[in-house]
Amino acid sequence: MTEIVPVSGPALVTYADELATLLIEAVEGGASVGFLAPLDRATAAAWWRQRAAAVEDGSHQVWIARDAERAVGTIGLVKAPLPNARHRAEVSKLMVRPSARGRGVGRALLAAAEGSATDEGLTLLVLDTETGSDAERLYRSAGWTPCGSVPDYAADPHGTLRATTFYYRTLGPQEASPQVPSQ
Repeated sequence: MTEIVPVSGPALVTYADELATLLIEAVEGGASVGFLAPLDRATAAAWWRQRAAAVEDGSHQVWIARDAERAVGTIGLVKAPLPNARHRAEVSKLMVRPSARGRGVGRALLAAAEGSATDEGLTLLVLDTETGSDAERLYRSAGWTPCGSVPDYAADPHGTLRATTFYYRTLGPQEASPQVPSQ
């Protein structure tokens, strides 16, 4: 059974080495999550540890999907810092171990992030992913709306530039569209 657990800043430091392994596996598996292959363990673990302060102050949230033995997935939610954007956040670093894919782990992680965002009163989530990736199929099937693609936006783990598709998801009650006065 897989359990989705939110992680505090100190816990993120504790889990950094385990999450480094997950990040390395994702990069080696071709996931475009911001890193080039080969990714060394020290760099991967340091990346996770550097997020601990933001997790502790609440500007970044992280969840881990755990089975009986280890972390099998993770997702982040990064809140927009500017006053005019406090209604939104960015979903980041959704990763699932290759051995755990196809079992609903990614969907459960996405639901955890969406649920937390809703509970906090956020009304808009955004994300980006490599066009044509497995992640893109997940987002579409989970009800996310594509809003455009940019060619050559980011390099894949092997350094080849790839297109990226941007998605959004509205949460909670939707405001009515403003009415244009009749003349």
